[in-house]
Amino acid sequence: MPSSILSFSISFLAVCSALFAVTEARPHRRQGSSTSPNFLAAYTVPLSNGTDTLPSPAAGTSLKALTLGRGTQNYTCADSTANSVPVSIGAIATLFDASPLLPFLPPMEGQEVLDILPSYLVSFPYAALENSSLPVKGHHFFNSAVVPIFDLTSTDVGLLVGSKVGDIAAPTGSTPGPNGVGPGAVDWLALCASSGSSGLSDGYRVFTAGGKPPKTCEGQSTTIEVQYAAQYWFYG
Repeated sequence: MPSSILSFSISFLAVCSALFAVTEARPHRRQGSSTSPNFLAAYTVPLSNGTDTLPSPAAGTSLKALTLGRGTQNYTCADSTANSVPVSIGAIATLFDASPLLPFLPPMEGQEVLDILPSYLVSFPYAALENSSLPVKGHHFFNSAVVPIFDLTSTDVGLLVGSKVGDIAAPTGSTPGPNGVGPGAVDWLALCASSGSSGLSDGYRVFTAGGKPPKTCEGQSTTIEVQYAAQYWFYG
């Protein structure tokens, strides 16, 4: 086995061991991370899907948080016929802090390992993720005006009330859903801060897995929850 492949495999196994380590009893879910934020300095958000490119973070900003999001993209159907198509009503996700994984990763391979994690997380039971070694960094949801909110205030990172400034398709070959089955991976996004934000200027959703709705509402219920996972990067 070539040394580069062996090194990557060892790195990936180390990350998986850290990610899925479960304690026998945990009275309180950990918030934030004790990992030095200096590890973040070696990482930059991926902006290209190989064809198109998202806008760069605002000048003078730095990476404040690198997280792995796991949750559902949510849709509604007017009826259950093929004449209707699902309409997005937002998403709900927990943002897990990825920084505790960074010390396990060689600088040249760290990004590559992180990039494939969403494709595994989308199939991993959410309850087990809640008991993993990764701390919760924040939460993602949509408000009543269907505006995306990223609340990382509990870990002193900030609050991003997002306004979309970039949208590109997930790369060909992205994981379409849990166990490799589903309608497809949702787009990569770039968001800038709008009114109500604090401490954060930009947010990115990249390396998505799952999340796309069925093409039509035929045979579907009024509301549809589609499992997804993604990397979320926050700058400020």
